Amino acid sequence: MAQPAARPFVIQSRDSKLALVQTHFVRDAILASFPDLKIEVHSEKTLGDKVLNVPLAKIGDKGLFTKELEEALLGGDADIAVHSLKDVPTKMPEGLTLGAILERHDPRDALVMRSDLTHLRLATLPAGAVVGTSSLRRRALLAHHFPHLTFKDVRGNVQTRLRKLEDREQNYSALVLAVAGLERLGLNEHITEVLESTPEKWYGYAVGQGALAVQCRTTDAGTAGRIAHLQHQ
Repeated sequence: MAQPAARPFVIQSRDSKLALVQTHFVRDAILASFPDLKIEVHSEKTLGDKVLNVPLAKIGDKGLFTKELEEALLGGDADIAVHSLKDVPTKMPEGLTLGAILERHDPRDALVMRSDLTHLRLATLPAGAVVGTSSLRRRALLAHHFPHLTFKDVRGNVQTRLRKLEDREQNYSALVLAVAGLERLGLNEHITEVLESTPEKWYGYAVGQGALAVQCRTTDAGTAGRIAHLQHQ
């Protein structure tokens, strides 16, 4: 009697382009050490991807970008989930753990200016210019350093935000996005200015920004062994 086909190793991901680029990076790193492993990538939208008409801070749910992926792990439908580390709550569901945190990419924030304003910088934007960000941290820091600017929420994936920036009806002059995300998507040319801390101005980036986290079940020793080499020392 023929043996049933081995179940593929399943990686759960959000379905945005950036999330899939990051997940495929992890997949390729696993295959480099386990070339015979059959891997499938499954993707889905999380609550944070679906609710786009409410600022993130007002949704008020923990795990906005991780909960659905974690449910797939706990239900046995996936072996690992790939997250941006900054999205992972400090307290994870019982039964899950971080099996690896990969080497951190550039953790800084970038200013992306509208295409007709690339000759300007944050310090030279006129009073009242609108800067888009969905992060309370970024808004608080930038409002402190540049009180003459106006800050407005902007939601959606990176490509959606860039389209909103160029839509004059949206009235954005610039966006603040993570350097790591732009570089992973090959969108470096959109970076107008990297926000560097100086003695006069401090730009604190999010905890874990730029790093990828691989989550698995605490009881799955086989999977833990397959991803242990991804851990950056």
